[in-house]
Amino acid sequence: MVQVKRKLPEWFKVSAPTSNNFYELKNRLKKANLNTVCEEAACPNIGECWDKKTATFMILGDICTRACSYCNVKTGRPTELDVFEPSRVANTVFQLGLKYAVVTSVDRDDLADGGAKVFSMTISQIKKINPSCKVEVLIPDFNGNLESLKTILFSKPSVLNHNIETVPRIFKKVRPKGNYLQSLKLLTRSKEIQPEIPTKSGMMVGLGESRKEIKKTMKDLRSVSCDLLTVGQYLRPTNKHHPIIRFYSPAEFNEIRKDGINMGFKHVAAGPLVRSSYHADEQHNAATDITS
Repeated sequence: MVQVKRKLPEWFKVSAPTSNNFYELKNRLKKANLNTVCEEAACPNIGECWDKKTATFMILGDICTRACSYCNVKTGRPTELDVFEPSRVANTVFQLGLKYAVVTSVDRDDLADGGAKVFSMTISQIKKINPSCKVEVLIPDFNGNLESLKTILFSKPSVLNHNIETVPRIFKKVRPKGNYLQSLKLLTRSKEIQPEIPTKSGMMVGLGESRKEIKKTMKDLRSVSCDLLTVGQYLRPTNKHHPIIRFYSPAEFNEIRKDGINMGFKHVAAGPLVRSSYHADEQHNAATDITS
């Protein structure tokens, strides 16, 4: 049976990337042999963010050991670690003059520490070359490895981000190798180990969840003192990925944002095109303005 591609609502229209900054960043990343989640995950905000010279660096290669049904990143057997990658990321951050950098990774279940040491090295290298640059990390669950989490936190990132992604009822359908409670526990442990570091999480909607389930998941995140939240519309990368069950309107996203603020999140970014790292510097500023 041939699947018909669903037409996107009007509010998903974005301009094609054409700016000089976009092409400059693209060329620098290519020369440095670096990956970004902007490209690998086919983010719709790539034009806007790269024009502002902001990008989310994806370390530990571009092949993930997991196969989440929503994700466009390649899956399979990863290659060996690149020990020079942290330095290349730091140098690119310096060359671009970034004041705020976001670093994420593929899942590396083939590594004992899940790649935590490389995260730590990347944070340290960026801070060494760019002392004024803030570094946010968007980390995997490390299969619950507490030592891996400690390794990253002791490098003092500006924000510790770990996405819950979706509600408990459909969690296993979209993240078969993940664990909802384990993700909450990671955020709990982060606050216990380094309470001064803001924690952040993100959700996709449109996978088949209800509004009631969204609110319950948001409450679960607040129950572990999660400070920052992003909520965006799931967009299906290909027909092989999880289908889009429904589109949420901008008005509905605004209601979700209000719910989050009322629950006590220090900042909530919610909208059709919002992604984990969208305007990440603004969220960090909101958290530090309140906590300082």
